[in-house]
Amino acid sequence: MKTMIKPIISTLALGLLCVMGSCTKDFEKINTDPISYGKETWDPNYTLSSSQLFYTGSFDFAYDTWRGNLIYSATMMQGLSTVISYWAGDKYLLNEGYTAAYWGNGTVGAYIEQVRNIQDVIVNTKDKPELNNLYQVARIWRAVIFARLTDLYGDVPYSEAGVGFYEKIYKPKFDKQQDIYTDLLKEVDEAVAALKTDGDRVFGDVIYKGNIDKWKRFGNSFLLRLAMRLVKVDETKAKQYAIKAVANTLTSNTENAYISHDESGSRVTQNRNSQVLLGDGGQECYYVKWSNTFIDFLKKNNDPRLGLVAVTKLYLKDDVKAQNPDYVSNAAVQKGMPNGKDLSSDPKYKISSDPSFTTFPDYSSPNPKMIKRNGVTFILTYAETELLKAEAAQRWGIGGSAAEHYKNGLKASITYLNQYDSELAVTDASAESFAVANPYDASKGLEQINMQYWAHTITMLDFYETWANWRRTGFPKLTPVNYPGNATSGTIPRRFPYPSTEEAINGENFKAAAAAVPGGDNLAGRVWWDK
Repeated sequence: MKTMIKPIISTLALGLLCVMGSCTKDFEKINTDPISYGKETWDPNYTLSSSQLFYTGSFDFAYDTWRGNLIYSATMMQGLSTVISYWAGDKYLLNEGYTAAYWGNGTVGAYIEQVRNIQDVIVNTKDKPELNNLYQVARIWRAVIFARLTDLYGDVPYSEAGVGFYEKIYKPKFDKQQDIYTDLLKEVDEAVAALKTDGDRVFGDVIYKGNIDKWKRFGNSFLLRLAMRLVKVDETKAKQYAIKAVANTLTSNTENAYISHDESGSRVTQNRNSQVLLGDGGQECYYVKWSNTFIDFLKKNNDPRLGLVAVTKLYLKDDVKAQNPDYVSNAAVQKGMPNGKDLSSDPKYKISSDPSFTTFPDYSSPNPKMIKRNGVTFILTYAETELLKAEAAQRWGIGGSAAEHYKNGLKASITYLNQYDSELAVTDASAESFAVANPYDASKGLEQINMQYWAHTITMLDFYETWANWRRTGFPKLTPVNYPGNATSGTIPRRFPYPSTEEAINGENFKAAAAAVPGGDNLAGRVWWDK
């Protein structure tokens, strides 16, 4: 996959050179037409690559990953914990710049780096039968991009987004989330059906390298995720699309969708989570730990993941970012840090007053093998799919046995860790033993399934998905913090507010969308499917 990412580096480098002045004689042309340097030299495959890569985070020092995925989502969901003052997530404080980061600031963000790129691919492949597979993959990927955007914010620009150059729409309307989901389901369903194994090769695909069979199964697995989002607001439609999806989903961890990063491309191609958690921008490496909620869950069940994902004594001093090679992975000594703590003098909140505190190195850090700069970012996994299939079977009796899917999902959530690093491998026999010792119990099935979904997406470091599924299901039953000055009256946030800058850019459309948010345009408001 590294070889697939390298063309992106060259393309971006050329763009940066233009910005610095070497292309000034064609300034008007370049800034009017995104493909003005000629159809002969532009290939939408490479633009697909860029859109896929930037889904893992902005090239500008993991701008959105740092703020949206880690500072907010990870700590609100009690996967991670920290006492760093600007990490506002588990204090339920509002930092508008951070909650707006995923949307974007006009230079970086999802609308700039993901939506615009994928829209270019779609527009320039739509009516070209020779590029049918590229077009269908782009439709699926566009759905992946917009699903996260609407899950974070609710109603968002969708049908008119990214078409400014093509249709001269510079102030796109905000589509209702209900309408967005209706179209996402249709788009993915149609695109999967239209993919052809004997069709064009999608060589710009950095996830499956153009394997159309895998894209079909990915599409159905993603369709299942979309369908299950609707169980609280439109169970009929949720069941309808779940039935469509369950027949041909991901079949094993070998089909997990992830992007392998490349260390040589600096911020452009390196793993975004690693850039933050290795302390590139601050003291994250020393002060960001696994939450005690997560660690205690693994310890309670003697979970084999505990001795793999967590280590102590990884960093020994707060001003030294070098990792201690003698870190401790012994499951027995792992200890999570409580959420909602700080470094203040108030004994109610300062971490040193907590009964768990000894020293910071004694709290568990993510295993460094999970956050390598050339590591992987997981997009969608077989384990997630099997757990969702277990829930569909439990709710509606479709797609087979809930117990069997649960067992498959549990085992896969343990054995997939070797995709981070071979040293994190767990044998199938060990996973089987754990699954047999922790069987499915239909009397508490939904909670059991979604507790494992929570734990698995935490180990994936996909905290956006952790937060979305918690809002959908209510599991796990997290105990909120009540930090001074919080913006939610001590309740866990339900959505990100719209960027305040959007009012100046997209005035009336912004005002109408903000006024329509159930509960208000704030951290406590709710998206449509979070009824």
